Amino acid sequence: MSTVKKSGLGRGFDALIPQDFDKSLILEDHERIEKIALNDLEPNPDQPRQHFDAAALEQLSGSIGQYGLLQPLVVTPGKAGKYFIIAGERRWRAANMAGLKKVPAIVRSTKDLERLEIAIVENVQRVDLSPLEQAFSIEKLHQQFNMTYESIAKRLGRAPSTVNNTVRLLQLPDAARGALHDKKITEGHARAILALKELPEKQSDLLKQILAGDWSVRQAERYVTSIKDGFKAVKATEKRMQTQTPETKRLSKKLGTTVSIKRTAKGGKLEIAFASDEQLKKVLHILGD
Repeated sequence: MSTVKKSGLGRGFDALIPQDFDKSLILEDHERIEKIALNDLEPNPDQPRQHFDAAALEQLSGSIGQYGLLQPLVVTPGKAGKYFIIAGERRWRAANMAGLKKVPAIVRSTKDLERLEIAIVENVQRVDLSPLEQAFSIEKLHQQFNMTYESIAKRLGRAPSTVNNTVRLLQLPDAARGALHDKKITEGHARAILALKELPEKQSDLLKQILAGDWSVRQAERYVTSIKDGFKAVKATEKRMQTQTPETKRLSKKLGTTVSIKRTAKGGKLEIAFASDEQLKKVLHILGD
């Protein structure tokens, strides 16, 4: 039996297939992909992405020069025979660097794009959409329809900070993103993990602690506070997170109720529980009020 040897195309080949390309922008098979001269293509002036990594462009340019451009651009008609690039400006720049004269492109009308944009906005507004699904849809509007997060927030009737926080979920490590997708952690847990993005190892530790110990969001936040306060060692962090200490236990015994510590970013607070107004009066009496 003969075996087929896999081609060693490596990362260069992977670079030809953009990870952020929206397949919903592609027309049906029976509709035509045109070859358009690079000189007739112009970047959209409203493109939110202003910076393109030079090294990544160089790598993509080399791949395009060797294998050609496999994924078509999506463009819309402009003036004087020109076209605005809706999706694929990075590939257009790399094709220029590679010396190509023409590139494959799908021409979408303004009405086509408006219909797609409305469909995505409606999708984000669905009540049954998960936080990650919302984040992906919002980022699609931002990247592929040249909408700012502020304009997206207005379309959705949400605060800009809410939209930005939702999109930040895409920055989660793969394991945490998977846990959020599978509903093993909540959005609140995810935000706590995101707060440690400069410390990937601690993000992993926090996720493990949440899953293994069934931590609440408050516990996860206290962990983050402890780490940021410099308690990097596991034992020191755990001690910092404790709500009960020898001191609180002595005070609990004296007052006849639960006393606990809640750490915050700066210091913390002492919480004294009471079950009734009578118990509150008793606690206040003991404390000398």
